[in-house]
This record gives sequence, C-alpha cells and structure tokens, in this order.
Amino acid sequence: MRYYIKILWVSLFSLAFNTAIAHEIRPAYLQVQQVSSNEYTVLWKVPSTAEKVLNIQPKFEEGFSLSESSQPKMREAFMLCVYQLKGNKSLANTTLTIDKLSTTNMDVLVDIRLLNGEHHTFILQPTKSSVRIPETPSKWQVSETYVGLGLEHILLGFDHLLFVLALTILTVGIKNLIKTITAFTIAHSITLSFSVLEIASLPGPPVEAVIALSIVFLAVEILKVQEGKPTVTSKKPWLVAFSFGLLHGFGFAGALESIGLPQNEIPLALAMFNVGVELGQLLFVLVVLAIMRWTLPLIPKNGWAYKIIPYAIGSIAAFWLIERIAGF
Repeated sequence: MRYYIKILWVSLFSLAFNTAIAHEIRPAYLQVQQVSSNEYTVLWKVPSTAEKVLNIQPKFEEGFSLSESSQPKMREAFMLCVYQLKGNKSLANTTLTIDKLSTTNMDVLVDIRLLNGEHHTFILQPTKSSVRIPETPSKWQVSETYVGLGLEHILLGFDHLLFVLALTILTVGIKNLIKTITAFTIAHSITLSFSVLEIASLPGPPVEAVIALSIVFLAVEILKVQEGKPTVTSKKPWLVAFSFGLLHGFGFAGALESIGLPQNEIPLALAMFNVGVELGQLLFVLVVLAIMRWTLPLIPKNGWAYKIIPYAIGSIAAFWLIERIAGF
C-alpha cells in the first residue's frame, strides 16, 4: 500500500510541474469603448495555441454593425482584432452574445465603458454565452463578477497556491494554520488595495520574481523542519506569511489592474475580488488538508517520498524564478 501512495505523490507533483511550466490558459477579452453617441471602438483578444485560434466572435443585436478597423494581428499567445461598432441606439438594454462560445471551454471577460462614465464588467462562459447590458451596473452584478474573477485568479495562480501549500505543510495545528492564513490574507489585501487605489505600487516583473523566491525559501524551510531543525517559519509562520503576503498582494494587483474596476463601485469591486480570492484559497487549503490527512500517515518519514514534496515545490519555484529573471 505504501508503495502505491509513493507513486501517487510522484504522479501528483509531476502533473503539477507539467501544469506549472505550461502557458497559462487565459480568458478571451472583449473591450467596448464608446467614442461618440453612436460609435464604439471594439478590442477583441482571443488566446491562441499552436497557431490555432478559437472561432468565436462577439455578436451584437440587430441595429448594430461591426466592421474591421485593421487586419487581425497575431501575438505570442493571442490574436488581436480591432473593430468599429456603429448603432442607431444605445447599448443599454441590448443583448451581447459570443457566437460559438458554447462549443469551447473558454471564458470571456467583457469590459464596456460608456461616455456617461458607466463601466460594465461581465464574465461569459460556455454555459452562459449571452448577457443583457443594463443601463447602470447593479451592485449584485458587480459583486458576482468580481467574486468570480477573484476565485478564478487564485485557482489559476499556481505560484500563489504553491506558497499556500508550503505554508500549510509548515504550520502545525489548526489554530496556528488559521492564524497563518489570516495573516497572509490581511497582508495581501493591504497591498492589493494600496496598489489599486494608487497609494503604493511596485513594478510587476521584480514582484513576480520575488514571489517565486518566497516559495523557494519555504521549500528550504520544510526540509529543515523535516531534519528537526527549528526555523523562523516553524516558530512564527504567521510572521513569514504576513511579510511575503505583502508582496503577493502586489502580484494580485497586476491581474486586477488588467481587468479594471467600475469607477462608481471601486470599493465594492475591490472587496468582492478579495472575497473571491479568499474563497478559492480556503477551498484549496481544505483539499490539501484532506489529502495530507489521508496520505502522510502512510509515508515513512525517513523515506524519499517524504522529501519529494519540498523538493518538488522548490524545483517548480526555482524554474519560475529563473524564467522571470530572464524575462526582465
């Protein structure tokens, strides 16, 4: 039985490594910017894989005409199209559809900015490929959208999840774990808010590199604890979580900056994005605890399978660190 548990751990971390080094699957992005009473600029970005672009297109109601402003451009990971949209009525109370989205597994982030200052943000999915554009964004719509964005970001943010995994392994006791995760939450919420509200900010590439370095640090800490050596993290995991959480908050801010915030609901959208991040984080911790409770008692503490966990975490993080530094 123990032999099969070892194989399970190896398989899980091999899968995690392969997932981590692959290009992240990003959602398609549709931006509609009103430039006059009946004219809009439309930016349409569709992720591409191996020179293949999904055959999905935005479709507006009858009364609107969509025409290309320039030839589509291929970038490293997406195709970029720019259109001109003209209509004999307002976009408010009309239906937007992403044609053929139901045949894919792709999400689409929709960002609509009107001359009156209204800012609408939606997430369209294969099971919900249409949306009715309201006259004004409701608080419920803003809350639902940004909770979903926060949840999606943390569950696709493999570096943040790997950091939380290492913290969970290092922290002994449920009370200490709650204290540690709470410290991490408070810290990244502070810097995320400061960055979005333009109180403080840091350049993205160095922040991403230091985030990877923080995971390498925790991997080394796990090895030391396994060898019976006391460390700062094992004694005060909440302090380490809070310190590095400040950096992770700037990382979250980079993602939220690319999405944008509705100008009339910035505090609500920011709060709901944080709620989504925390829901995803708590879900991940619960899954990790369940797996650890089932598997770790079956693994010999002096065996190689026990050490493969920190080595796998450290190897993935070291790869990210080198890759991100090379990208400066």
